[in-house]
Amino acid sequence: MMQGLAMRKPADRKAAIQSAIRTVNTEHAGVIALAEALDNGLAEPFAEAVERIAAIRGRVIVTGVGKSGHIGSKLAATFASTGTPAFFVHPAEANHGDLGMIGHDDAIIAMSWSGETVELNGILAYSRRFSIPLIAITSGVTSTLAKEADTVLLLPTVSEACPHGLAPTTSTLMQLVIGDALAIALLEARGFTADHFRTFHPGGRLGASLMHLAEIMHTGEEVPVVPLGTRMPEAVTVLSQKRFGCVCVVDQEGKLAGIVTDGDLARNLNRNLGEMTVEAVMTRNPKIAAPDMLASTATGILNGYNISALVVAEEGKPVGIVHFHDLLRIGVV
Repeated sequence: MMQGLAMRKPADRKAAIQSAIRTVNTEHAGVIALAEALDNGLAEPFAEAVERIAAIRGRVIVTGVGKSGHIGSKLAATFASTGTPAFFVHPAEANHGDLGMIGHDDAIIAMSWSGETVELNGILAYSRRFSIPLIAITSGVTSTLAKEADTVLLLPTVSEACPHGLAPTTSTLMQLVIGDALAIALLEARGFTADHFRTFHPGGRLGASLMHLAEIMHTGEEVPVVPLGTRMPEAVTVLSQKRFGCVCVVDQEGKLAGIVTDGDLARNLNRNLGEMTVEAVMTRNPKIAAPDMLASTATGILNGYNISALVVAEEGKPVGIVHFHDLLRIGVV
C-alpha cells in the first residue's frame, strides 16, 4: 500500500514560502469574516448560546466527526479548564452506548461544517427526545443540524486554504475560534479568576506562574533587615550572610525605608563606606510586592527593572523576600 505521494522534484523553497503566505492569508480572511459576522447576524445567536450554557446545571457535551471532532475535543478541554465542565463524545461511540453519558442537565454543542454529518443523527435525536439544549456550529444554513438545533452559530462560507478546496483548513480554524470565543465569554461571565485557573492547572510552568509570592517567599530570620542608622560595615555583613544581594532598611515602626543592594555598593566604592550609615547609600522607595502577587507578575518586575530580588511587604513592613533563583526553581523563568 502506498504510504504517501513521492516528491516528483526537489522541494522549491520559494514556492513553499509563497504557499504558506497564501494559506495564512486565506485563513486570516476566514477569521475576519467571522469577526464581521459577530458584528451582524451571528451576534444574537452567540449571546443566546452563552446564556444557554451558563444556565445549565450539568456539563457541556461537545461532539463532531473528523476534523470537526478533533477541534471539538480541543474545545471541550478548553471549556473544562476555564470553569465550564465539559467533555467530548464521539458520535459513533454515542450510537453504541455513550449516549448514556449525556444527562438531562447537560447541553450539547454539535460541530459539522456541512450540517449533514450522518453520524450525528443519533445525538440529534437523543437531544430532541429528552429536550437537551442543542447548539449547532455549522455553515449549513438549511442543514439538518441547523434545523434541529435550538441555537445555530452559523459560520460564514469561506474558501479553504487547500488549493483543491477539499481539506478542512479555514473552516476548522473558524470552528476553533468561535469555540474559544464561547469559552472566554463564559469564563468572563462566571468571574473566573487566575486563582480558579490555577486550580485546574496545578502542574508545569503555567501552574508555577500562577503561584502567589506568599507560597515561595523567604520569611522570618531569612529576610535581611537592618534599622535606620546602621553603619555600612554591619549592613554589608548582613547582606553577605543572607545572600539575596540586598538588605532591607526599616524605620522605628518596622516599615521599609529603603534597600541597599550590591549595585548600591558598587556605585559608592569611591566613597568611605566604613564611615557611612545606610541612609547615605540606600535606594529609597524600592520596588516591592504584595504576598498575593502572582509569580509571573514578579518575574516581569524583576526582568523589567533588571533586579535580582523583590521585597514582599504588608502595610509597608517587609514580610518576605523573593529572589530570581526562587522563581527559576519553581519553573516560572
